[in-house]
Amino acid sequence: MKKAFAIMLAAIFLAVGMPAAGAAELSPAAAKPALPPKPSKGKDIVATAQKYKGVPYRYGGASPKGFDCSGFVMYVYNQHGKKLPRSADKQYETGKAVKPKDLAPGDLVFFTTTEKGASHVGIFVGSGKFIHASSSKGVIVTALGDTYWKPRYLGARRVL
Repeated sequence: MKKAFAIMLAAIFLAVGMPAAGAAELSPAAAKPALPPKPSKGKDIVATAQKYKGVPYRYGGASPKGFDCSGFVMYVYNQHGKKLPRSADKQYETGKAVKPKDLAPGDLVFFTTTEKGASHVGIFVGSGKFIHASSSKGVIVTALGDTYWKPRYLGARRVL
């Protein structure tokens, strides 16, 4: 009778998450802490970026008061818990290279404009377009095939 009562008591304590005296310890797998939240997906990054369309360009800007290209990308990714370097050339050194045919929403696209190497960055939104902080128009969506951007395309990186 005592043994049956002890087993029943242990079962009750385990059911409510409290270890009973003399009960076997939980396995290490059951004691694992909760997993961290999954990283944001590319479509979430794009949705956040779209909220800032029309924000004016500001050299050195990294807030909704005004963005430059890398400040915009850094700010958007930061909203999803992903820290990126401040400059386009340093952002180009992060993540994994992506071929143009494999671009997915949220990938970073880089261009050579004012200097050799990565000097402009935007976020691929899909359908051959990217969102970026243009020095002449602020945050806009532009086609990768645009006559200005296409010959300046340098490459893409996946940082998610």
